[in-house]
Amino acid sequence: MIYFDNGATTFPKPREVTEAVRQAMTRYGANPGRSGHDLSIQTSNKVYQSREAAATLFGEDDPSEVVFTSNCTHAINTALKGLLRPGDHVILSDLEHNAVLRPIHTLSQNGIIGYDIATTYAEPRDTVESFHRLIRPDTRLIVCTHGSNVFGIRLPIEELALLCREMDLFFLVDAAQTAGVLEINAPRIGIDFLCTAGHKGLYGPSGTGLLVTALGSSLDTLTEGGTGSFSVSFEQPLEMPDRLESGTVNTVGILGLGAGIAFVQQKGAANLYRHEMRLAQEIFQQIKKLPQVILYTPDFAQGSHLPVLSFNIRGMASEEVTEALSRQGFALRGGLHCAPLAHRKMGTLEQGAVRISVGAFNTRDQALKLCDAIKKTCRRS
Repeated sequence: MIYFDNGATTFPKPREVTEAVRQAMTRYGANPGRSGHDLSIQTSNKVYQSREAAATLFGEDDPSEVVFTSNCTHAINTALKGLLRPGDHVILSDLEHNAVLRPIHTLSQNGIIGYDIATTYAEPRDTVESFHRLIRPDTRLIVCTHGSNVFGIRLPIEELALLCREMDLFFLVDAAQTAGVLEINAPRIGIDFLCTAGHKGLYGPSGTGLLVTALGSSLDTLTEGGTGSFSVSFEQPLEMPDRLESGTVNTVGILGLGAGIAFVQQKGAANLYRHEMRLAQEIFQQIKKLPQVILYTPDFAQGSHLPVLSFNIRGMASEEVTEALSRQGFALRGGLHCAPLAHRKMGTLEQGAVRISVGAFNTRDQALKLCDAIKKTCRRS
């Protein structure tokens, strides 16, 4: 099976990640931060090394500002529900994943907050102005994806961060599709809450995510419990990352994630992006020539897109296309991709879309074979 579903989770994982997971299961098996014996201390040190690696990757000086979560959705919920107060207003983009939309919508339905959806445009300044127009006296937070998980469109987070600073707003970025693919220095950009998955562009195992923030001590907690620190107190500690990491952490996943981050740092996010975009651009140009294929972005340029693109074949449901390609040995995703806002924007809410998402281990030969398989599928439509 040739894998082009890296937007869901990257596969295969680097050998270093597999080895780190093996070591976590066979060598670093104690509960980190819960005991004083040597094995617990050694395990704690390995977890801290992964925390340091994540801090370095995202430009944070203090590793305690890195919170391990179970996925990006968990990180987003931790930030949103820890920050927002009754009467707050939030602005999000029309390309958001349900990881952002659903918690915000639920808070709104429960009468806690209000929200508006900003229209995104090809021109960054038009997108920023769209957000600006929606700011109200009670607006507290702007939330946006760094890049669409369906159509690969990048949002101007640097310009939006500047808008937030000018208007005294908090800024949360969903970097599930961009961490490890694009270079992100959260403090320099001005991101208050950086949320991401560990199992996508960071090449860690499933069940891992990150919340990177210097504001963790000021957040209300999503969960409370044992932290291995301040155990005599009935209150959840203010110290980070303990405040937002109740219960035993996922040592196996975290050590694997640390190895995945090391892989990204060794390769270089910019190099990975160039490689993946070259392949995605070649696929885009090849299938663009097919009259039966519908594409949803007029161009697919480096700098404005991620190595993620979606298409449909006239006369076929998106799931039919992915089934046909699966029979030819290709793994792609069809359907709605947990992003109804994005599909509504592009007119694919009924049909869904077939997504191609390129990863570090894809090759040009695989890309060309996929194009041939799409051509064959078109002939059968």
